[in-house]
Amino acid sequence: MPGREEAAANGWTRVAALSELPSGTMVCVEPAGEPIAIYHLDDGTFCATDAICSHQYALLTDGVLEGDMVECPLHAAQFDVRTGRALCEPAETDLRIYEVRTEGDDIFLKL
Repeated sequence: MPGREEAAANGWTRVAALSELPSGTMVCVEPAGEPIAIYHLDDGTFCATDAICSHQYALLTDGVLEGDMVECPLHAAQFDVRTGRALCEPAETDLRIYEVRTEGDDIFLKL
């Protein structure tokens, strides 16, 4: 497996440790000044999307994660964290998704 230096050279940025993100939880990181939500799903999958709701400014990681759906804390818009797809009103615009990988205790995003 590539080390951190090689990962950085290939566009990957270390953003968190696995030990900081138990299964079924989410966290907001800002590796390039933009808030990105990382989700650790119950099946062990890691996903990442924009952390700000596309409907109105609210931090999705302040909402609720159920399975592979996150619900915004402001107006209950819901998004599929695997695809970024807006699942219900009031959200009409999908979220951008990011590639995620893990290596040892590190979580990396491709920005």
